[in-house]
Amino acid sequence: MRVLLLTQVLPYPPDSGPKVKTYYVLKYLAQHHDVTLVSFVRDTDKPEYIRHLETLCERVVTVPISRSRLRDLAYLGQSVVSGDPWMMLRDQRPAMFQTLADLAAGTPFDVVHADQLNMGQYALAFNGARKVLDLHNALWKLYRRTSETSSPKNPMKYILMRDWPLLKRYEGDLCRQFDAVTAVTEEDRQLLLEAGAPDTITVIPIAIDTDEQAQVTRRPSGPHIVHIGTMYWPPNINGIHWFLEEIYPLIKAQIPDVRCTLIGSRPPESIVQRSHLDRTLTVTGYVEDPLPFLEDASMMIVPLQAGGGMRVKILNALSQGIPMVSTTIGSEGIQVAHEKDILIADDAPDFAEQCVRLLTDYDLNAHLSEAGRQTAERYYDYRQACRPLDAIYAPQEV
Repeated sequence: MRVLLLTQVLPYPPDSGPKVKTYYVLKYLAQHHDVTLVSFVRDTDKPEYIRHLETLCERVVTVPISRSRLRDLAYLGQSVVSGDPWMMLRDQRPAMFQTLADLAAGTPFDVVHADQLNMGQYALAFNGARKVLDLHNALWKLYRRTSETSSPKNPMKYILMRDWPLLKRYEGDLCRQFDAVTAVTEEDRQLLLEAGAPDTITVIPIAIDTDEQAQVTRRPSGPHIVHIGTMYWPPNINGIHWFLEEIYPLIKAQIPDVRCTLIGSRPPESIVQRSHLDRTLTVTGYVEDPLPFLEDASMMIVPLQAGGGMRVKILNALSQGIPMVSTTIGSEGIQVAHEKDILIADDAPDFAEQCVRLLTDYDLNAHLSEAGRQTAERYYDYRQACRPLDAIYAPQEV
């Protein structure tokens, strides 16, 4: 089949959750279909990234996108007037509509696959093609949770408080305009139904390549906690502040020589400043290859108090055999259980206690490492997890 895949971020390199999710869907589709990829690109996207994607796709077309506070304020004003979600308006670009109109005029597609809610608006104009909406999470719930857990000092708290009810209506309305909708967890499927989506949503988990995410041989030089995640995403920022303020001091009181490394692009100054005051804390920013840090890691943390969808950092850590402590929200939608694959804790004293267990109980640490790897291979390798797309893409009987 001829497939048109629309993405909000260039899905390579797979170095963040959304890009990992999209990259392995693309990799699966490219093994079975002729794929044309149309993606927004940023200044940080390099020509070699596009060249790599061209080895998978029949064609790659890019449309530049940039954001600024002034432009975001203009979209917020437009949202106030129109009642449309601000989050959707700021990705509504005439250049993308025109690019797709030109493409549609010359190429018939069997399937138009919109990746993430932001790209759904661009798929609707393709008549005659089967339209698939691939949702990474129930966005309305994600932003509701984020607004509830954000600091009152953060202006985004109030923007999201206004936006999430608009997103809830928008999400349900958009789902009803597609031939098929996918969600990454059963929890998200239920939340989309609550928003008014049709009861035909297929759950397809985020997938990884367990061959590429091979089990890491760890030889930590001492008790070492690692966190990996984009440090400009509000739920990650809030979770790390919670960890550093309420949990890490409890761990240090029991294990004075513990270290913590926070890996991820664009860390806020508030977190960078903490590393200047605490010699046990390292904030790296973006790291192209985190393997050396993982080889020296005793464990990983996922201290999320808000979020939606699935955490790719957990899938990668399971595949790499990195034992971890997560909150319930952090592990939501992933087939793991407390004491079996990972440790789960939701309040600060318990989270600290579970970290201390992983840092001091070497048998438990090794057990979770092996069990996590087996779980990743069984449920989350893309060659298995993406198979439901075959039925979604199949021609439908009239």
